[in-house]
Order: sequence, then C-alpha cells, then structure tokens
Amino acid sequence: MHCVRKVTEDLYWVGGNDHRLALFENIHPIPRGVSYNSYLLLDEKTVLFDTVDWSIGRQFLENIEYVLGGRPLDYMVINHMEPDHGASIEEVLLRHPEVQIISTEKAFMLMRQFGFDVDGHMIEVTEGDVQSFGKHEVTFVSAPMVHWPEAMVSFDITDGILFAADAFGSFGALDGKLFNDEVNFDRDWIDDARRYYTNIVGKYGPHVQSLLKKAGTIDIKMICPLHGPVWRSDLGYFLEKYDKWSRYEPEEQGVMIVYASMYGNTEAAAQNLAARLCEKGMTNVVMYDVSNTHVSQLISETFRLSHIVLASVTYNLGIYPLMHNYLMDMKALNLQKRTFAVIENGSWACKSGSLMREFIDDMREMDVLDEQVTLMSSMTEDNGDDMDTLADGLIESMKQ
Repeated sequence: MHCVRKVTEDLYWVGGNDHRLALFENIHPIPRGVSYNSYLLLDEKTVLFDTVDWSIGRQFLENIEYVLGGRPLDYMVINHMEPDHGASIEEVLLRHPEVQIISTEKAFMLMRQFGFDVDGHMIEVTEGDVQSFGKHEVTFVSAPMVHWPEAMVSFDITDGILFAADAFGSFGALDGKLFNDEVNFDRDWIDDARRYYTNIVGKYGPHVQSLLKKAGTIDIKMICPLHGPVWRSDLGYFLEKYDKWSRYEPEEQGVMIVYASMYGNTEAAAQNLAARLCEKGMTNVVMYDVSNTHVSQLISETFRLSHIVLASVTYNLGIYPLMHNYLMDMKALNLQKRTFAVIENGSWACKSGSLMREFIDDMREMDVLDEQVTLMSSMTEDNGDDMDTLADGLIESMKQ
C-alpha cells in the first residue's frame, strides 16, 4: 500500500521511514528511527529526485508506481550516491528501463564502483547546467564534501525548491508529519538535527559555508533534504543553525562537564563543580559520563556549548580510553573555538591532565584555562579552593 505526501501541486514525497535500524551508518544510535526522502515531480516529463536505502525499497517502489499512475519515469536525478540514498537505483532501472539518470561525473564513477550498470542511461551535469522538464526548470549546483565528494544539490527555479542532498537533514522518522511546521522542531527535532549535522557533516564546515554562500544567491522558498522534515517556513532558523555549526561557533554560553570515572570519585568531583557553578549563577550546565553516553551525543553537545570541562582518571599512565576516543572524534570532526578546563585524577603518577591539555593544544583555535584541579584518588576539602577557582575561571572566561 502506498504512503505518499504532496509537497506542492506537482511534487510528491515518495520516501519512507525506518524504525528497525538501530545504528545509522552502523555507528550512530537512532532511537527515533530515520526517514529516507525521495521526491517525484510530475511535469511534461516525470523526474525522481534520489532514491532510498534498500531497507524501505518495497514501500518506495509502491509509492513511485502510485504517483506515476501508469506514466513512464523519464528522469532520475541523483544528488548523492551514498547507499542510503542510491541503493535503489538499479531496481528503478529494472522497472523503468526508459529512465535517464542525471548526475555528476564522480557520482557515475561511484555507481559503477557499487556495481550498477548505468551505461546508456547517463546525462552528466556540472555546476550551472539547467534542465527543462516542462514548466519546471532545474539547475544543478556542486556541493563537494557535503559530505561526499560527488554531492550536488538541485534547485527548481520555477518553484524555488532546493533538493538539498544530505544538507539540512536530521535523524528521526517522519511518521506522517512531512513539513517543519507540522512538528515542534525546536522541542522535538533540534537535538537530532544537530547530532546528524555534527557527526555526519561536521568535519566539512568550510564546504558547508561555500554551499551556504551559493544558497544566498538564489531565492529558496522550500528545502527538501534527504533525511528529516521538508522546510517550507522559517527557513532562516535552520539556515542560521547551519551557518553557526559550520563556522564552529557555539550556539550557547554554557558548560559541558564530561567525566571518566571508574569508581565514582571523579564523578563526585564533577558533581561538585556543577553545584559550584550553579551557586555562582551559571546554571546552563550539563554533565555526561563518557562511559555510558554515545560519542555522537557528546560531539553534538560539544558543538552546542561554549565551555567543556574534561574530568578524567589516569588509566595505564594515559587518558581513560573512552575519554580519549571522545577527544579523537572531536579532532576528526575539526571542532574549533571552544574553551576547555581540566580535572585530573590518579592514585599515583597522575598524568591524564597534562595529556588532555597536550591533545587540545594540538587542535585549532582552542583555549585551555590555566585553572586545573588535580585529585589524588578522591576529592577532599583541600581541593575546595581549587574547585572554586576553576568555577570562577569558567564564568569569567565567558565574559571575554
């Protein structure tokens, strides 16, 4: 049975939702599922914009056949060849051998690498090319490394619709609600949207900035991403988020305390610091145990907040492994422009603090406060003044 939504008079959402997948890219937890968006335009010619992951292939194919209503499928635009969007290309070709595929040179190379026989179906486009499908004219814009090198976006000049590939997407299944104004995005979706951006696209901030500059030259009335809601109102809200995230600017002044604690002593010190910060008026404080918080959530929150406190035990004369993994992800995703503070703990040969400082100093545009707290096994009354000094240093640095 088909399940489609009308986007505009001529355009239909023909994607689907996956609640069975536990890990996106086999890494990132998606407890709310994920949507795979595909769009079908009915003009003088019919045009399918991207396909879907094979996990929802049956629903997708039923949707296409329903919307086509017996018409041939003339064109298929592939903006992004990652398998969660390109996996169904070959099945569409089998069912619609008449279809011509519009995509980039690199995308066609990837199609062959994935084993797709697309010879005789290829229309290669580059930036600025325009294709007319009747009353709708679509131009193509290069978007390399957002977040694969072959990516492009397509812009329907007639209706002002941006088919945005993996830009402006989000984790989370749509479950009937297609548009941003059908959900409470700021309450229910922004955390998944941030976690999606920061972990999937976050490394490529300069490339996103380049795409945003191109977007600023066209009159966008609607954004159709490949995951998450379609944006038909308040576009400035989400564009501003993407601008800030891709410039690595924190969304909020606040403190994120990430702790690695084996037996609860480092956690107790982290709790003590959080209480002192709140007593001093800084209540935008969140705490995460690095051992039971998925690193994708840690990365998302690190993008959100301005100040990060790393509280770690020393483990085998090094940084606690899961804290080290978090730092490695942070570096791999090119995070910048944050202020850090350090709490170290060790029963002997306490080394985690100096090693964490060294790691952060090797990253771009990071500051580490001089105030540091060193614990020997557990926090004592003697550490109270140092903890106060650290709390004051964090608050003072927010005023600069």
